[in-house]
Amino acid sequence: MAQLPPDAISVRVDSWTWAVRLFKTRSQAAASCRSGHVRVNGTSAKAAQQVKAGDEVRVRVSGVERIVVVVKPITKRVGAVLVDDCLKDISPPPPPPELLASIPMRDRGAGRPTKRERRDLEKLRGIDL
Repeated sequence: MAQLPPDAISVRVDSWTWAVRLFKTRSQAAASCRSGHVRVNGTSAKAAQQVKAGDEVRVRVSGVERIVVVVKPITKRVGAVLVDDCLKDISPPPPPPELLASIPMRDRGAGRPTKRERRDLEKLRGIDL
């Protein structure tokens, strides 16, 4: 039987993201694909979309976007030490905590902003209407 070259092998994107520990469960990976939080080479991916070596996968998990490049397509979950052999993480570094603390946040359940609060927010963001 002929061997396939390593770049010809492809696996499902939900299976691969679970195998390289981007998601805790495969069902979480599939649900994330269904809700549009997984993109392969710039296009929104369904759970069954095939990925191969060299593809760029963007995953949004809990508000943070991770950008990884598939180095080795795998279907079985591997240990955390072996994950580095299967992907190349090119995600930008997270913003510094000082910047996150300076962003104003409304309390949950506080309702819609008043007209004054909205104008203050627009002034802070630099939006001129």
